[in-house]
Amino acid sequence: MRISFSILILAILLAGAGCEDKKSKVKEESTQTIEKKADSSEADKAKAQNEKLKTKAGSIIESQAELIPFLTAYGKRNPETRVRIKTEFGDIEVELFKDTPLHRANFILLVKQNYFDNTMIHRNSPNFVVQGGNSDGYETPKKRQRIGNYLIPNEASSSHAHVRGAFSAAKYLEQNISDASSPFEWFIVQPARGGHHLDGEHTVFGRVTKGMNVVDQINKVEVDENEWPLKNIYIDIELMD
Repeated sequence: MRISFSILILAILLAGAGCEDKKSKVKEESTQTIEKKADSSEADKAKAQNEKLKTKAGSIIESQAELIPFLTAYGKRNPETRVRIKTEFGDIEVELFKDTPLHRANFILLVKQNYFDNTMIHRNSPNFVVQGGNSDGYETPKKRQRIGNYLIPNEASSSHAHVRGAFSAAKYLEQNISDASSPFEWFIVQPARGGHHLDGEHTVFGRVTKGMNVVDQINKVEVDENEWPLKNIYIDIELMD
């Protein structure tokens, strides 16, 4: 792991998270390197972040402090590595990597909690990525609150690049100097050239093993100015193991 747990909590600011906003204006540049500005306001921003990550009693993961031990234990009890994303265009099969244990365990948790039911492909950037895990329905925020308010430490490595078919974690943008991941949203790289400017900044934690033709079809769907498909593309995700 590239960063210490303490740096994760002190450094990441959730406010204004582009990939979490409803129909957010997330363009290709939003996934590129974030300028890391050090100024006198950083301490205030870190303090605000700590407030946002305080314990939420009743959630499955109640605080950022318990995230790593919880997911580590959960991953040992739940070793599944294969999932199927079901869409109206067909199925996409994904293998999750064992050497990104926190991201794998978190994703399996979400699948088993039926989080992805009635979520959507909410971002479609032509010739770049297809992104899922959010929706414009009122149930999705309620599910997130029940699961927890946390970020996943970056587990990017040189072993897994953003090649075509890479299954990678979306992230919050502003002041996310540790490149931590959103626990709920993911994207698939579509073009043959890949998306290697994302390497290191986003964690690739799986790969598409079947169904890239489905990804290609989805990537042709017409979108609005925010890259949100004009026609809702609902998804469901199930375990294959």
